[in-house]
Amino acid sequence: MITGGCSFKIKMLQSFDMSIIFKRTKILATLGPITNSSEMIEKLAAAGVNGFRLNFSHGTYDERDQQIEWIRQTTAKTGKPVAILQDLQGPKIRLGSLTNNVEVATGDELILDFAAEHNGFTIPVQYNLAEKTKPGEPLYIFDGKIRTTVLEVVSDTAIKIRVENPGTLMSRKGINLPDTDFAGDIITPKDVADIEFGATRDIDYVALSFVQSADDINNLRQILVANGSNAQIIAKVETKSAIVPETLEEIVKASDGVMVARGDLAVEVGAEIVPIVQRRIITLCRKYGRLSIVATQMMSSMVDSPEPTRAEASDVSNAVVQGSDVVMLSDETANGKYPLETVAAMKRVILYTQDHEPVEQIKDKFTENEKQCDAICVAAISLAKQLSVAAIIVETKSGATAANVATHRPLLPIISVTSEVRTAQQLALCYANRSYVRPDGDEAGYELAKELKEQGYLGDDPIKVVVISGQQPGAVGTTDTIKIRTI
Repeated sequence: MITGGCSFKIKMLQSFDMSIIFKRTKILATLGPITNSSEMIEKLAAAGVNGFRLNFSHGTYDERDQQIEWIRQTTAKTGKPVAILQDLQGPKIRLGSLTNNVEVATGDELILDFAAEHNGFTIPVQYNLAEKTKPGEPLYIFDGKIRTTVLEVVSDTAIKIRVENPGTLMSRKGINLPDTDFAGDIITPKDVADIEFGATRDIDYVALSFVQSADDINNLRQILVANGSNAQIIAKVETKSAIVPETLEEIVKASDGVMVARGDLAVEVGAEIVPIVQRRIITLCRKYGRLSIVATQMMSSMVDSPEPTRAEASDVSNAVVQGSDVVMLSDETANGKYPLETVAAMKRVILYTQDHEPVEQIKDKFTENEKQCDAICVAAISLAKQLSVAAIIVETKSGATAANVATHRPLLPIISVTSEVRTAQQLALCYANRSYVRPDGDEAGYELAKELKEQGYLGDDPIKVVVISGQQPGAVGTTDTIKIRTI
């Protein structure tokens, strides 16, 4: 794990190369066995990855420490800030170990027991379902391939289910319960241990699995604060209860970002519902200024193929047009045969789409308690368009102003300058943002713009930039100034 101070990181981030092709929608890649090396992490970042997902359903803390060190070494070497997302396992319910695969037929009745081993029609499970389920509730096994109904709770640790279609049960396959209320019990003891671990490491985002209400987000935030973590929270929407319109809006407002976790969500509510939920989540995130991430099977065929399917290219393109901040890769970069080719293909789709189709407009944007900042951001974007400036430069401490500009989906680069390394890393996933770390100062944005012009990124002729800043550099919530600077 890198233990150097902030000054070391600031120095290393000062050389960020802006000469690469500008990509507004960001790419989040999952690390796994196929990419578990410093060389692969560096190649992925060079190919277009803006953040790395660490899946805490697998692996050891020693492995996580090594991955975090490799990621930050890449940042130090390339000068490209990248985000690290810790994805908590949550109450992922699975079958236990079976002595052999079990063939089941329609009408079969089985016992699922938290305290038992595999014995005939008694099937072990890794969660005490007797405490949560009720008769009549659906219970899906193996990504919905086997559908069952809860018949009764037969003991303190066991329930009886009836099989609705034939199939094969195998060890440790997942279980989904779309109508079961877990009543805030989604942060498991393992999650708490993982949160405590992450709070002492260089983690930018924590993703909470199987969110059912805003209370789940608030509970996690209390745990993070108690452990001294300033990581932002990503709510993973993958349950039936979370997509109720009023509940979904409250979840978005309580979180710092939302992931459309389309795998479990499709099992819980039906695949035909997922595209509409995705669109609603992206719209709500843009309305309230939250990060949006579209995940699961975006390029899944590239686990085994060097080229995406036409449907996958369309899927990524649609997410870009809808205005998602981030598109995510899972097995494609964790276990696939072509991780670098997958990132390159995704980047090509993003670039072509953004150059040929505008982002969909949203009807309204929430501005309560942010009216001044939002008005300044809107005015800056309008000026940038009218004056054909080269970029919008944002001086920001917390990243809030840069994120606010991004919610309006301008066609220009949003270049953020901050004295906080954490802010720079978090903004790596924010739409159209490229972040730099510099000391606070009255002319931090202007000085950065001059550097970029000298590097050839902003053009050789005299150019204009819009600079958004505050009269108190380095103070949170003081954005109040727009300047047009000619370089």
